[in-house]
Amino acid sequence: MTEALHDLSALDQAAGLRGGEFSASELVEHHLRRIDELDGTLGAFVTVTAEAAMLQAKEADRLLAAGGELPPLLGVPTAIKDLAVTAGVVTTFGSPVYAAYVPEVDDDAARLLRAAGTISLGKTATPEFGLPPYTEPAGRPPAVTPWDTGRLAGGSSGGAAAATAGGLVPFAHATDGGGSIRIPAACCGLVGLKTTRGLVSRGPTGGDPLGMSVSGPLARTVTDAAAMLDALAVAVVGEPYPLLARPAGTYLEHARLAEPGRLRIGRYARPPVPGVEVDPACMEAYERATTLLAGLGHEIVDDIENGIPEDFLPAFEVLWAVMSHGHPVPEAAQGLLMPLTRWWRERGSAVSGPEYFAATQAAIAVTRRVVAAHAAVDVVLTPMLAQLPRPVGWFTAGGDPAEDFERQKRFSPFTATYNITGQPALSLPLTWAGEDDGPPLPVSVQLVGQAGDDALLLALGAQLSAAAGRGDRRPPTW
Repeated sequence: MTEALHDLSALDQAAGLRGGEFSASELVEHHLRRIDELDGTLGAFVTVTAEAAMLQAKEADRLLAAGGELPPLLGVPTAIKDLAVTAGVVTTFGSPVYAAYVPEVDDDAARLLRAAGTISLGKTATPEFGLPPYTEPAGRPPAVTPWDTGRLAGGSSGGAAAATAGGLVPFAHATDGGGSIRIPAACCGLVGLKTTRGLVSRGPTGGDPLGMSVSGPLARTVTDAAAMLDALAVAVVGEPYPLLARPAGTYLEHARLAEPGRLRIGRYARPPVPGVEVDPACMEAYERATTLLAGLGHEIVDDIENGIPEDFLPAFEVLWAVMSHGHPVPEAAQGLLMPLTRWWRERGSAVSGPEYFAATQAAIAVTRRVVAAHAAVDVVLTPMLAQLPRPVGWFTAGGDPAEDFERQKRFSPFTATYNITGQPALSLPLTWAGEDDGPPLPVSVQLVGQAGDDALLLALGAQLSAAAGRGDRRPPTW
């Protein structure tokens, strides 16, 4: 084997372990060294669980030597986002308020990934309570994209994306409540799937009343994302939004086949947030995707109605403000909160019961409108972001949380709609920008399916990715 271990995909690592090319201990130790060498630059990890990971690696080696039926991803390194509770491991939710919090239970996603044989190397960075689409936690270095370490990795799964794109792990767990898987995927040139509401459990303690936040994979390839989804998409009794209809076969089988059939693909590029302009590089990726999809034999339906009324944003802001109270903060610790967090929580505290009820009704109405507008097509194509990855400090410059939020809306206007509707949405890297002015920056598109069509999106994503032929570029930090 001539490749370095971190050059291998998660699936290639799993195959190499089963084939005896290297041991789980070697693989985990290699990635822990990568973290030691690079994480000071990338800002990917909050907590590294090296000792526990090596113990798990030794147990994986014992199981591999014994043979027999083994978990599918036995010995493959991963990491858990710090918004997901992990038994016996500090979980900060991105906030100094929880700097010493050690949960007694695992998030179902962490439990299921361990059952599939993966070995967590630690907890990845997230902004405070996962609220903004960038990752600059208090008292910690920002999570940056390995393609240009002066630019942010996105959020709120920014640490997971930086770790995966930087080769610190081959794939990572992430969550998405308003774009938090897809945005970092786009900033870091990764595949990121916001799963259908109810496909992956947010239990036993996570989630939100409307089911906006979901768990899903961040990976360097579509097939690795599908393999992680197979581990995560296990029905758990008690889920408030269970997805009962599941595809025939595995998600990995669908991704490997890369044959979604001939699809009707609707597209739109007009941002649902009024007054937002889309960067030409993002539009170029969108047009390139359209050309490739048409060349693959799919029917393109241009400028479909997105179904989102322009007056819906205030209702969404009410929901987000109330959700900012998802983690209790003692009165004495209020001063530890970031300005943006305090701003959101003050807005949430001012929301009355009737106002919150009206906002939830508006969300249900928008869901019906959007799903109805998309019903005539199989998949919807949009730009992923409206801007390229932003420089470190760009959102918070000036110190005004209201202006911070205005910049967030201009950056990622295409994502939150599908957290409201619960539809699956895939962020897929497609083209490059900025090569004349500096390091190449990945540019992605978004593919949205009907509820439960995660397998279809993965198959289409694999087909489109192969057609795009992005090659084997690695970021400068690699």
